[in-house]
Amino acid sequence: MGNLDQHITGFELWHLSLPVVSARDHGIGRVDGACEIIVLRLSAEGGEIGWGEASPWVVFTGSPEASFAALDRYIRPLVMGRPVSDRAEIMRQASRAVAHCTEAKAALETALLDLEGRISGLPVHKLLGGKCRDEIPLSVSLANPDFAQDRALLDRLRADGVRIVKLKTGFRDHAFDLMRLEALAQDYSNFALRVDFNQGLEPKGALSRVRDIAAFKPDFMEQPVRAPLFGLMAEIRGAIDVPLLADESVFGPEDMARAIHEEICDGVSVKIMKSGSLTRAQEVAGMAERHGLKAYGGDMFEAGLAHLAGAHMIAATPAIDLGCEFYQARYYLAEDILETPFPCNGGAVQVPDGPGLGIRPDVDKLNHYCIAKGRAA
Repeated sequence: MGNLDQHITGFELWHLSLPVVSARDHGIGRVDGACEIIVLRLSAEGGEIGWGEASPWVVFTGSPEASFAALDRYIRPLVMGRPVSDRAEIMRQASRAVAHCTEAKAALETALLDLEGRISGLPVHKLLGGKCRDEIPLSVSLANPDFAQDRALLDRLRADGVRIVKLKTGFRDHAFDLMRLEALAQDYSNFALRVDFNQGLEPKGALSRVRDIAAFKPDFMEQPVRAPLFGLMAEIRGAIDVPLLADESVFGPEDMARAIHEEICDGVSVKIMKSGSLTRAQEVAGMAERHGLKAYGGDMFEAGLAHLAGAHMIAATPAIDLGCEFYQARYYLAEDILETPFPCNGGAVQVPDGPGLGIRPDVDKLNHYCIAKGRAA
């Protein structure tokens, strides 16, 4: 066991713009050309390094500029010179130092856990309670406005052994959604199907459209209407016989408590970028499980570093049993940032067992895609 009392001596940031292979439309917005993330590197006096990623989306959790500023200006002073063993107290102080900025706080805890794991020789999942699964079924989302390109992706997924897809709906007319659902039922019936609206439906007419899509019997439907519309979510839940998941309505444990009380969902999409840390994400999943609700491992527009954090969190969280959505590193980014490929095989994410997160970013790639950098100390 290494010395966790050694101090943190380095705090570096990269703001990256990572090219993507296609446009993607979601109910509340579009991504095209590139996605932007923030990468954090912490260094300890003994020479070990820990990495974290903040993966914001401006229409959902916040902006990359806000994540960068939260880390660089407000969180950096809480970290520098502190013992690595102070992880819990650092996170407590960070939660109060700057409001919101959940992605920045997720990056911070990821880097602290990775650093602690590297020093102690333990994988992050061990630090989070111990591994309950070696692999996590992978779901890939279909959101290309050109459905012919999504068909090509489906053929690639089938060859790779992926058997779960989630169709993004609500960003165009209802006929487009029904056409794609019919094509999936006819030509790709060997895939398990989920549906996600990303808040794309207006309240008027939402129930009718959801009922039409429920007729295709997806495994679940996710967040049809805007996050604050808890009453309408509850109404929709009661009107369909397909499980309804909450995503944007539930960021952290506080929202989960309200969602349970108001009975708005049958399950929840758990994301470390929403929750603000891996441990808070585990808390959300645990609350869902205790009230008979399901949990799914969602993500934002992430690179492989954030995928690794999510994979370790899910590996240590029995309640998240609907698989994960960590596909961007392999199927959406033109190039990922890890030294070795994010571990997927046969339609499942393989959970690393090496110290910390198990894989490091490639610093040459970070510098290549960097559009702004924070100071090194």
